[in-house]
Amino acid sequence: MLTDEELTLLEAIRESGSLSRAAARLGKAPSTVSHAARQLETRFDALLFDRRRYRLQLTPAGHLLAEEAARLMQDVARMTQRVRQVASGWEDRLWIVSDELMEFETMMPLVHAFDALESGVKLRFTNEVLSGTWEALRDGRADLIVGATNEPPAIPGLRWFELGVVEWVFAVSPRHPLAAAKGPLKRDQISKQRGVVVADSSRASGRAYGVVGGQASLAVPTMRAKILAQRDGLGVGWLPRQRVASLLKRGELIEKETSDPREPNVLYVAWRGDHEGRALQWWIDQLRQPRLAKRLVHGIDTFVR
Repeated sequence: MLTDEELTLLEAIRESGSLSRAAARLGKAPSTVSHAARQLETRFDALLFDRRRYRLQLTPAGHLLAEEAARLMQDVARMTQRVRQVASGWEDRLWIVSDELMEFETMMPLVHAFDALESGVKLRFTNEVLSGTWEALRDGRADLIVGATNEPPAIPGLRWFELGVVEWVFAVSPRHPLAAAKGPLKRDQISKQRGVVVADSSRASGRAYGVVGGQASLAVPTMRAKILAQRDGLGVGWLPRQRVASLLKRGELIEKETSDPREPNVLYVAWRGDHEGRALQWWIDQLRQPRLAKRLVHGIDTFVR
């Protein structure tokens, strides 16, 4: 392992190409730097510096050592920064898991605002679906979850608040057989048609929501894919009203009444109370703001022309 002084010496010689200039940069006498360079060669039992030319050059072995030394200096600097960061209350990293119902675009302004803090905290965003979102928090795959649906489960140290409510609309393609059906759709009418679902990502008990008993289903990876599939007539199902407002307005999707309307879903923000660093608290404070919460819940109508 090289000392900090040796790392600095190698970097100075590599960049300046001269023992005298390296000495000036380090504020030391040239004889001191020359002695230190020879000690390095003795230590590694290798010729590190080519002194045959006017400009001091590194040998191949010297180049390797200098490159590794530069990498080590960066690693040490990063480690020092991370230690200070954690010591001051900031986490090393923050893992945010959102339900797939949420759209990352709505959180991008938050990421910009967080970056401006220059905290050094690394952010990681991933998606889960339905029970998988709560499961991620329970199993330690999330520090903060956003947009979780269904009632909060029993998780040690769980803390949460309501983000908002998402409203649903049963929608079909104008080319779908149910588009011409009269009156509210009954369960038996819906069950004969294929439902489009975003499958639960829970590792333990994943299941599909929004389908009736015995109904065939088409499982897709995202809510956007579900919207597109239903617009294309590949199946039927419930969609977030705000996300498909423009498609309904243009007639690319048809809203149908049903005999069993779907109740609105409450969306939650949740975290573990035993892991509250400064970054987590900052995100919680932002997500409590009503205007932001409304934007997250309603999402972005990406189908506006």
